[in-house]
This record gives sequence, C-alpha cells and structure tokens, in this order.
Amino acid sequence: MIKACNLIHHYGVRPILRNVSLEVGQGELVVLMGANGCGKSTLLGTMAGLLWPIEGHVEIDGLQRRSCVEAEIAIRKKMAYLPDHPWLTLARTGREYLMAVGQIYDLPTAHIMDHMERLLELFHLTDKGDSTMQSYSNGQQKKIAIAATLITEAPILLLDEPFTGGLDPSAILALKNVLGSLAQREDTTVVMASQLPEIAAATAHRIAVIQDGVILHYDSPTDLIKSQNSENLETALNDILNPETKNLLKAYFKGKELSK
Repeated sequence: MIKACNLIHHYGVRPILRNVSLEVGQGELVVLMGANGCGKSTLLGTMAGLLWPIEGHVEIDGLQRRSCVEAEIAIRKKMAYLPDHPWLTLARTGREYLMAVGQIYDLPTAHIMDHMERLLELFHLTDKGDSTMQSYSNGQQKKIAIAATLITEAPILLLDEPFTGGLDPSAILALKNVLGSLAQREDTTVVMASQLPEIAAATAHRIAVIQDGVILHYDSPTDLIKSQNSENLETALNDILNPETKNLLKAYFKGKELSK
C-alpha cells in the first residue's frame, strides 16, 4: 500500500501540493490526471522519494520514506520510478542498460536476458539493442526507458507520463496492454500520471483528479463519469477541470465566422 499523508510542497513561493492525502491499495492501478502544473509530477516525485515534502510524509507498505536508512533501502528494492524525462546512460547499448538495471534489482542473469529480449521485441528495439542509446530517436529512448522500468519486475511502479515522449502507435498499444495486464494482478501496484482519458478509462481502478495541488475527485472511471452525468471520461474531466471550454469553443468559432 502507498499512503501520501498531508503532503505540502512548493517551489519558491508557489504552492504545488496543498495538504494532499491519498491511499493506493496493493494491486491497484491509479491514474493521476489534471492540467499541466497541477502537481501530478510533484506527487509522484514525493512517492518515489525524489522529492521531500515541506510537510507530511509518504508510507510504502507501512515504511515511512526517509525515516531511516534501512526503511529507505527496503522501499527502493520494491519500487521502480519512470520520470517524465528519463536519464539514460547514452554511451551504453540498450542491452547493456537493461542488463544493468535488472542486476540492480538482484534478478537472475538468465531471467534478465529472457525478459530483455521479449521487451526489445515488444517495443521493436531488437535491431537497436546493440547500438548505443545516443543513436536512438526520442521515441526509441522513451521505449528503452519504459523497458528498463518493466524489467525490474518491481511490485510498485511509479510512471510519469509514460505515453508521451514520441511513442509510436504500436508502442502505445503495447504499453497499454502491459499495464492492463498488470492491473489484473494483485501483487503489482501502479501509480501513473497521464493526460490520456482513453488510457485511464481502459486501465485504471481509480483516478485522482488534481487541480491546483488539491485532489478534487478520487473515484473509479465509471463513478467519475456518473458523478458528472457525462458520456465518457474525457467529457467528465473537462466538466470538472475546464467547464468553460464549451463556451470558449463557441466564442472561437463564432469569431472565426465573423472574420470571414
């Protein structure tokens, strides 16, 4: 279980998280959704231990982040974090990188090699596996970063905008299906920030809708749609976060007609 307890964080004098509390049960897939700058990445960063909140704390399976060295090591062994802009050892090949990540998580070498080849094939990177990652396109670099996260087989995955960064349709479909499979498992917990309603609707057990550093709703996709009397998740989110969009669209097209 992941517990974010009364988190407050800010950059300079600009508040980002405003007393945020959130619980994610074991085996759940939760999607954080909201406008750019609403606090999704900051919340994920605090869960991952990358950021330390001004107030509040994060618990992972009953262990408090940064409470002591032993607790922090135990948490890191069971968690993998994919940032929005992953850092890669560009001078290394894709296979070298995946092998190194798998070894950090103490996985058997034969197991890593088998999983690595399946991941490379899944994301159409087999031919690039022995090339240095500096020769990869932006989309290929995002794919290898995703593969490195999945190869850990960590029971807790934190993913910041995994579907952005130039992924092609095949990779998006592959990742969507992998996450859908993980969502069916009771031993894997996933928290993901995403701007894609269709992905959230297809994979999430619950969605946390964030605005200005506050969680407005924390419900299943179905209940979220019902609460807004909407046709689908996309319109429900728009009604919550940007209810003025419909009027703005009318004004835009009206102005366009008048300018002719």
